[in-house]
Amino acid sequence: MSDGFGLVVRFSLRDQEAAMAFDELCAITLEGIKTTEPETLTYVVHVPEGEPLVRVFYELYSDRAAFDAHEAQPHTKHFLAEREQYLAGVEVAFLNAIAGKVAAQQ
Repeated sequence: MSDGFGLVVRFSLRDQEAAMAFDELCAITLEGIKTTEPETLTYVVHVPEGEPLVRVFYELYSDRAAFDAHEAQPHTKHFLAEREQYLAGVEVAFLNAIAGKVAAQQ
């Protein structure tokens, strides 16, 4: 298993209007990730059950360099610059893998 480099980010959104705009911003950002970041292995946006104003991102990169490359992309910089207007709070947890199973890459 590759060690990878992962993180979980929990965003609390101001209100439903902010949540809708944040979701649109995420969709635009995801298009850039899908087309230009082969070393971003997983990037998923979740809505926890019963928490409509929360978004949880799970991100897994092949290594720290891939994460750094992600952070340097224009679509990521745009996301980081625009997201604050929608947020009530943010929590970030960086993850170190100790065991697991990953899907085979095709």
